[in-house]
Amino acid sequence: MAISLDAHDFTEALHHGSRLMEIQIAKKKEKMIVKDLQYDYLGRDIIHVDLIRVDMTENVKVTVPIELRGTAQGTHESGIIEEHIDHLEIECKAGEIPETIVVLVKDVHVGDALHAGEVTLPDGIKLVSPPETLLVTCHLVAAAKTTEELEAEAPIAPEIITEAKTSEETSE
Repeated sequence: MAISLDAHDFTEALHHGSRLMEIQIAKKKEKMIVKDLQYDYLGRDIIHVDLIRVDMTENVKVTVPIELRGTAQGTHESGIIEEHIDHLEIECKAGEIPETIVVLVKDVHVGDALHAGEVTLPDGIKLVSPPETLLVTCHLVAAAKTTEELEAEAPIAPEIITEAKTSEETSE
């Protein structure tokens, strides 16, 4: 069924993490979930949306953003946290879709990695993403080298360009 929506309101709802929408169709309000989005050629504006009707007690698979919380121990050990993915695929009741999945990183030290299977999910939520999916790593920051150090490793010599020799000069 083709419907039209207020683009501003719909975009704002998406930006605030809403996946479940209440849409009025012919004087009847129905719960729908966003199935697919299509953007314009610049990737800015939504030009098409696929919605599907859902029962609030039905289980659905959705992609939910992760939110890193806490200060990793590795940052006190001259390390930095690197986030490898920013979302997880989960399965839950349509009425219980979380806005984000909170991932606590406070116990991550230099050299540690955090995988999807290690994340504590709220009750009623099942992980669909592979448990070995890498979420976060902590590694040491490489020290910046000075120009002198770089030149000592690999001296840079200017390339000398000469004129091409003619066949008479090469035979001499």
